[in-house]
Amino acid sequence: MKQIKLFLGLTFLLVTTSCTKQVEKQGVENYQQQLLIATIYQQHSAEMKALSYQAYNLAEFQLNEALKKTNNPNKLAVVLDLDETVLDNSPHTGQSIIGKFGYPTGWNEWCELAEAQALPGAVDFLNKAVAAGVQVFYISNRDDKLREATKKNFDILGIPLQSDEHLMLKTTTSGKEERRLKVSDNYEIFLLIGDNLSDFSQLYDKQSFERRAQVTDSLKLAFGSRYIILPNAMYGDWLSALYDYDFSKSEAQKSEIYNGLVKGFNFVKNE
Repeated sequence: MKQIKLFLGLTFLLVTTSCTKQVEKQGVENYQQQLLIATIYQQHSAEMKALSYQAYNLAEFQLNEALKKTNNPNKLAVVLDLDETVLDNSPHTGQSIIGKFGYPTGWNEWCELAEAQALPGAVDFLNKAVAAGVQVFYISNRDDKLREATKKNFDILGIPLQSDEHLMLKTTTSGKEERRLKVSDNYEIFLLIGDNLSDFSQLYDKQSFERRAQVTDSLKLAFGSRYIILPNAMYGDWLSALYDYDFSKSEAQKSEIYNGLVKGFNFVKNE
């Protein structure tokens, strides 16, 4: 009898483990499928290109307006995020779909290649800002160990870097407020550009997706004037907020959450 119970127990364990692995595999595949369209949009849609041009055209307009109001452009500063704001890293996301892996796998290797392309309009705007005497600071959550690779990528693309201090990478925390304050100690930040709302204000840091929407409504007049945002449907705090920044959740659990958040309407299909 003990042998039968042991056999049944082992069988149950094997079946349960197999089912769990199957569910997790399905969850990963679902997540990869969800990511696929976002990545194709980022890489191939003319709309994405148009939105990037639009953002940097607007940034140039705000630059010119700021220059009209100052006698000392050297005290003006533009603060930009880097990834998916200046640099296009969609090939890393694309490879994660092909290879069925997730961030941070392959991220450092991708950055070390220094092969990211610039988003449309970014390089022209940045060079115009620097030529006008404005300080351009890049506040990025790339690890500081990627500094030389990032600078190499800048050189290849013709992205201006006024000094090593103008490239402010992550050293201790992913929160950017401390670095923004450091810039504002010496310069007037008249424009912030990013793809993540936390690139603009700490009011967004680790907030629920409902709270992020409320803050955005309260800051609506800042968008297009002080804040300029670029689209990024591939990743970001907008996605992490949906599962409460609980990075221990499996892809299957995340997919279940995403699917549960889709809004529809009452509709009965006629057969």
